[in-house]
Amino acid sequence: MQKSLHLKEIYEKEVVPAFMKEFGVKNKYAVPMPTKVVINIGIGDQAKDEKAMEEVFNNLMAIVGQRPVFTRARKSVAEFNVRKGDVIGIKVTLRGRRMWDFLDKLVKLALPRVKDFRGINPKAFDKDGNYTLGLVEYLVFPEINPAKVDVVKGLSIAIHFKNSEPQKSKFIMEKLGFIFKED
Repeated sequence: MQKSLHLKEIYEKEVVPAFMKEFGVKNKYAVPMPTKVVINIGIGDQAKDEKAMEEVFNNLMAIVGQRPVFTRARKSVAEFNVRKGDVIGIKVTLRGRRMWDFLDKLVKLALPRVKDFRGINPKAFDKDGNYTLGLVEYLVFPEINPAKVDVVKGLSIAIHFKNSEPQKSKFIMEKLGFIFKED
C-alpha cells in the first residue's frame, strides 16, 4: 500500500521542479511559497450570545489545532449596533507545519465535502498572488460533528504567498490539488 504524500512533500518534490521548468526559474528559493493561512469567522448576531460565541471559538480551535483570537471593532458603527471594542469575529493565523496540515485537510477532506462543489473561484487572487476563499459553513471539516452544532457560521480562508503574482500562485495551487472552476 502506497503512503499518501503530505502537501508539503508534494510542494517540495513535485511543485517546485515543475514551477522552475514552467517559468524558467533557476533558483528554487525564488519559487512562490505559501507563508501563512489566516482563517476568519465573523460573529455577527452571536456577539451578544456568550454560549454561541464560545461554541464557534471551540469549533475553530478543533479545526485548526491552535487557539484563535477574538477580533474587536476599531470604531463604533451605529447602524450595526457595534461599539468600539466589541467582539466582531474570531481569527487564527497558521504558519509552518500547522499551515501545511490545514491546507492538506482543506484540499483532501473539506473541499470535496462542500455541497455541489464545482471548483474554487479562479478570480479570487489579489495583485500580490494571495488567495481568499470563502466557505458557507464550517461543517465540511471532519472534526466537527454536525449533530452537536447549534450555530453554523461561514469562514474566510486567506492563503498568503511570498514573491508571487496571480498566475504563479494559481499554478502552485493547481499542482497542490486545488480545483478551479472553468472560466
